[in-house]
Amino acid sequence: MNFNFKLVILLSSFFTLVSLILPSCESRADWKGENQALIQKHGLEERKLPGLPTSSIAPNLPAGKVKESNSIEKKEFYPGVLATIVWGNGVMRAEFDLESEASLPEEELPSDRFLFVLEGNIEHWIEGETVPMMSREREEPDGIHSATPRLDFVFQEKGTKSAVKAGTSGAKLMEVTSPIRLDYLQKLGGDGSQSEIEDIETFQSPTILPNRIYDLYDIQLTPLADGANSRLISGNNLLLSFISMDPNSSFPPHIHPEEQLLFVLRGTNEEVIMDNTHSMKPGDMVRIPGNMVHSAEIGEEGADVLDVFWPSRPDYLEKEKERMEAFHAIVPEDAKLELVIDGKKSTPELYFTEGPKWMNGKLYFSNMYFDQDFNGDPKKSSTVEMDPDGTYRNITEGKMQTNGLYPYRNGNLLVCDMMGHRVVEMTPKGQVVSVLAHEYNGKPIDGPNDIVTDAKGGFYFTDPQFTMEAEKYQPGRAVYYVSPDGEINRITEPNDFAMPNGIVLSPDGKTLFINNTYDNESWFPVQSEKDNYVWAYDVKEDGSISNEREFAKLFLTPEVLDRGGRSSSADGMAIDKNGNLYVATYYGVQIFDAKGEFVGMINLPSFPVSLCFGDEDMKTLYIVSYSKVFKIRTNQEGFVQYL
Repeated sequence: MNFNFKLVILLSSFFTLVSLILPSCESRADWKGENQALIQKHGLEERKLPGLPTSSIAPNLPAGKVKESNSIEKKEFYPGVLATIVWGNGVMRAEFDLESEASLPEEELPSDRFLFVLEGNIEHWIEGETVPMMSREREEPDGIHSATPRLDFVFQEKGTKSAVKAGTSGAKLMEVTSPIRLDYLQKLGGDGSQSEIEDIETFQSPTILPNRIYDLYDIQLTPLADGANSRLISGNNLLLSFISMDPNSSFPPHIHPEEQLLFVLRGTNEEVIMDNTHSMKPGDMVRIPGNMVHSAEIGEEGADVLDVFWPSRPDYLEKEKERMEAFHAIVPEDAKLELVIDGKKSTPELYFTEGPKWMNGKLYFSNMYFDQDFNGDPKKSSTVEMDPDGTYRNITEGKMQTNGLYPYRNGNLLVCDMMGHRVVEMTPKGQVVSVLAHEYNGKPIDGPNDIVTDAKGGFYFTDPQFTMEAEKYQPGRAVYYVSPDGEINRITEPNDFAMPNGIVLSPDGKTLFINNTYDNESWFPVQSEKDNYVWAYDVKEDGSISNEREFAKLFLTPEVLDRGGRSSSADGMAIDKNGNLYVATYYGVQIFDAKGEFVGMINLPSFPVSLCFGDEDMKTLYIVSYSKVFKIRTNQEGFVQYL
């Protein structure tokens, strides 16, 4: 495509769209003067975009006025297809509700288009090839179920031949086009003689490939401001920003020369437009013309918003470029997530995989049995050894419900026997050599979960008391250190963490990292001040810790934010030799650099439980998730403390 040409759409129709087309380009003739005063008041710098086309067709979203989605009339566009259409000066957004097997007929697209499957599934005919597209909601994880969300989309350039057919359950689609579609306006009731719509003269390079199906959740989150991260998708002439804003975050008055269409998807947002506050909720929308002063105050549950900018924003694209460079320094651009094992299609059957570690050229992990309510059963559990080609076998079976593992002396493994209330040393053949920890202050430890050794031969383990007994032995959830000579000490106060889980040491052994799985949940028995963070501590010579501090803030899913929780479901962690930290969470594998700054996320089809580096060069990240084992290549060499 030539990105420097001028696109002119000439159609024999001039539309007098009655109530749908407003009589002037802006709904308030006086807003620009008031806005200029606010620009000066807030010390902002106005910028103009030269060469933007003008049109006699006015937006149906008034400038700076919030509209509810139910105030936009639905129109039957095709048999079994209802459409809701809104537009600004440069972009149009349509939502289509398709009945079972209803269709959008074959056409040659008159504008560039983004098409998203919001609900259901479709067969999409693109240039003679039929490709499936789908949407899937997140599945609340329990002991046997887990599915992450999926939302397919495609970018198509003007002139692409396309048709859509919904599946048997129907579908809901979102289409964003630029320039606006005159044929859609005609379907809404226009008539007349001749009209002309020009496209912008200077294009941005799209951030994605045309006609390729993407999952929105594979698009990396780019930080736009403190408390605001967005999945940015740019075409030639518009930019989509799926932005997530933290609870109680605040964004000061600002302006930009691009027109913005804002759609609230989740949460609440006090949008301040020209010093007028508008309370916005899901389904609300507003058009903010270029250089209109606006700010925002986000509610207790945070907010997810779709911003559509016309034309595309080069400042956002520069931020997105920086994010991708940092991410690809760790995960190569051509790296693909690979399924190594599907434990429901092979034997022995896998249930809830945990605690993977690479040792002696093989992957070892726990195969924990849980029912739907997370009730365990050691008699149905095992510990597994896997070869690099994916073949695997049990080394113990029906004896222990093991959890975290770590390489130990003499080529053996440290093993958290969670239901057995102990930490043991085990050979690669599954033989227990010795019990290394089983009680503290004369009482049994509850449920060792994750574990890591230091260079001296001591080790740390977490005990979130995730065991079947109603009455616990110890006074609360805690983290322990066992010295090389076997002395055990509790190094965090009981219930300082609501649920301490993943634990790892920095490569130099000077910093200990601990994450918190659950917090601020009405159904969880313990609350803490640890929230959704990985915490860092200085390690002293005797193995004790000091200087507690927040290291990395973990992203939370919309479902958790909606209920006011702070549960990241953080579980296993891995670290590479450069100090980059990898955290398995409910959202995905979240990656942070050595300073605790977010780098990116690896999206999986199900909730990642734990992970480790492996292979001969230690550059493959193995990720376990319920009955499955995945892997992905990286540019980093993982760190493991082999004694």
